[in-house]
This record gives sequence, C-alpha cells and structure tokens, in this order.
Amino acid sequence: MNSSARACVMRAESELPSGAQPRYTIATLVSDRAQYNAMRGSFRAGGFSGGDCEYLFIDNTAPLQTDAYRGLNALLNAARAPAVILCHQDVRLLSDGREVLDARLSSLDQIDASWAVAGNAGGVAPGQLALRISDPHGRDVRVGELPAKVATLDENFLVVRRDARIGFSNDLSGFHFYGADICLHAAQMGYSAYVIDFHLEHLSAGKKGTDFGAMEQAFEAKWDRALSARWLQTTCALMRLSGAPGANFISRIASKPVSKILRRLPSARGWSRAGQSTP
Repeated sequence: MNSSARACVMRAESELPSGAQPRYTIATLVSDRAQYNAMRGSFRAGGFSGGDCEYLFIDNTAPLQTDAYRGLNALLNAARAPAVILCHQDVRLLSDGREVLDARLSSLDQIDASWAVAGNAGGVAPGQLALRISDPHGRDVRVGELPAKVATLDENFLVVRRDARIGFSNDLSGFHFYGADICLHAAQMGYSAYVIDFHLEHLSAGKKGTDFGAMEQAFEAKWDRALSARWLQTTCALMRLSGAPGANFISRIASKPVSKILRRLPSARGWSRAGQSTP
C-alpha cells in the first residue's frame, strides 16, 4: 500500500440532473467493488436515490491505494451536497432509511445548531460509549440516550456538514483514528459531534492490524503537539495558552489498567463481556 498515492475521486452513475444541487453525497473508499455495489444498492433501496443524491468513491482496488485521511479529504472537497455521508463499503441499511436520517438531522439542528459530524457509534467519556448499530458484536444494539454528544465517532458511518468546513489531519495517515481526528478538529472550531438514532448494519467487527499501535502513537503525538501549552505571539498581543506537556506519555503507561477499571465501573456502558467495544 502507498498511502501517499494521489486520490482520484470517481462519480458513480447518477440520476442527478446536470447542474442540480444534491441533498446528500454518499462517499466511500472502495477496495472491493462487490461490497461497494451491495452497499450502494442498500442505500438506494433506503431512499437515497433519484435527483438529490450523488455517489462518490475512490478506487482502492489497485496495489497503489489512498489512505483514509487523504482519500476522505478528497471526497469532502469533491462533494456538492450539504450533508456528506462517509461510510465503509461494508455497511448496509436496514429499516432506517432516508426519511429517518432526514428526521434525525433535522432534530439535531434544533437541539444543537453547532453540530458538525454525526454517526452511529462513539465515545462519550472515559469508559462510556454511545451506540446504535448491528454488527458481529451484537444485533440491534442501543447504548445511551440518543442523540448523545460525544468526543469521538467510529468510522463506519459519518455524516459531515459540509458548511462546517472541517476535515482530516494532513499530518496523519493510515486507516485508524480518523473518526476521532475529525471530531477533534470540529471541537477546535467550536462544533460538536453526536451519535444519533440511525440503525444500520456494519458487517465487520473491526480489526486493529499490525499498524494499529504505530498509528495510535502517531495520533497521540500529533494531538499532543496541537494541544500543548505554548506562548502565542500575535501582532498585537502575547498570550499564554495552557496545556499539559507530556501528558500523553503518562497516559500511555496508565491507559490499559485505567481502561480495565473504567469498563467495570457502574457508570460504564457499551462494552461487551470480552472487553471490546461494540462498533
């Protein structure tokens, strides 16, 4: 895999009239065309068809691939709809379709006009998840009172408000933690993220792979730099921004034992018996 390969965004066949403004863009990184076709078929059957939906994808079936950070930024840049659905090729719509998502996003507008990204699974606080999903970990899973404001979102299904102008880090690469990354970018710009009551199926249980540990350290290092304490000189003021340098080094040492304790507290939610998250 070459994650630095240039992303080539492709438009699937569309019923969208020339010059028309879509309501939804459904965008995907594709490494298996059969999986993608099945995903797209389920979306079309769920009401995401006709003259106000466009489908974009990046073809990752060749040896040279585009990683999630660069590829999804390219898809966001190419999208024309105000709501951009970034989803895995192995998600399938169930009974919740276009009308349900319309209602959930409209309700979110009323609850918090500053929301920028929504999904079906995420982290609320240490030891606490919010979930609305079916996957190999469980069927028809619902955890938490939805919509739930979260700090991070799982990557299988993300709805991004294009007018928020948020995206993914340019100094990270790979296929892990980009859901958390876009939520952090949203928070830095004053926006919020939510898990909504939109039930779909994710065929994969998720896999960490051999690169997961390295990506976790790279993610922590990037955000440690971004959020670290510093003096900030402008042309008219000198400001001290507070932070905790080195906190991520300490947290890495303590993360495993602390995580085990948090998952067993009465307030913990969303964890399977095996100690793995459901999404």
